[in-house]
Amino acid sequence: MIKIADVANIAKVSPSTVSRALTKPDLVARETRERVLQAAQQLGYQPNKLARGLRKQKNHLLGLIVGDILAPFHATLAKGVQDAAEKHGYMVFLFNSDEQPEKEARYLQELQSHLPEGLLLVPTAQTRQHLHGFPSMRNLPIIELDRTSGTPGVHAVLVENILGAREAVEHLIQLGHRRIGMVAGEPVITTAQERLEGYRQALEQAGITFDERLVAIGYHKEEGGYAAALELLRRPPADRPTALFVGNSEMAAGTVQAIRDLDLRIPDQVSLVSFDDTRWAQLMKPALTVVAQPAYEIGFLACETLVSLLRQKKSLDSQTLRLKTRLLIRQSTTRPNEEG
Repeated sequence: MIKIADVANIAKVSPSTVSRALTKPDLVARETRERVLQAAQQLGYQPNKLARGLRKQKNHLLGLIVGDILAPFHATLAKGVQDAAEKHGYMVFLFNSDEQPEKEARYLQELQSHLPEGLLLVPTAQTRQHLHGFPSMRNLPIIELDRTSGTPGVHAVLVENILGAREAVEHLIQLGHRRIGMVAGEPVITTAQERLEGYRQALEQAGITFDERLVAIGYHKEEGGYAAALELLRRPPADRPTALFVGNSEMAAGTVQAIRDLDLRIPDQVSLVSFDDTRWAQLMKPALTVVAQPAYEIGFLACETLVSLLRQKKSLDSQTLRLKTRLLIRQSTTRPNEEG
């Protein structure tokens, strides 16, 4: 991390002069002030006024970056983090990456200036590269939520994605479905990889050949789920999936809309299962069969783990905690109607 002494060295002034130039510029000669500002800009140094204020108030700060705050899963996860943080006297700075790596990089840079004591984040596809580019952030205790980036030394709180996905597809197979499609997430994201693997395993164990043409990518978003479902369901009736397994609730919302726009009926013509439960999934007609994951508990446990690491004040080998999922069978699945 760039320190005030580094700026002082470049500007050829004392650290106290740098501090005054940045916080009380009227007390410093114009030429000196400009030299300090130029040195600070050259080094990328940012004054940490807010962090200093928080320390004076004996408050602590944690950073949190989620993938999509409008998604019920991420909102609930953030609530879990906030509740645990407040329990221990911490404040949380929340940022929403929108699943966009460039936003994540920008927010990591912004967080640096506030000196967080720890970081919790739902990684994007480029988190590992971003953390490598921000040494001051990489040296913090970091907990990844829901998915992992593969960054050495980082802890994670996840769910049993492979098992949950396998149970969902096994449920469809037990009903008699053989042409089961999947709307999957972005291939480089670990949750998408693991849920696709669970789908594969269930098919393999039932003696059903995996067909990559029955997998379409929805990129974790509602509009992506809509496009992927259209791709799968516009196939000729003899080749069209009789059931769909969808990798998250946002893509499931798009899938439901696609099914309705194609004038297909759930579950008579298309049985539907989604990973992740939401309020709308319970209230839609017919109610959606889901793999429920403990979003609030993921956030709460992740923050509790981070606070524990901070209190131990020593680095520990990275650990991954996995929470269980539950298959909740509702009315969106039934035996296949081979006549369409």
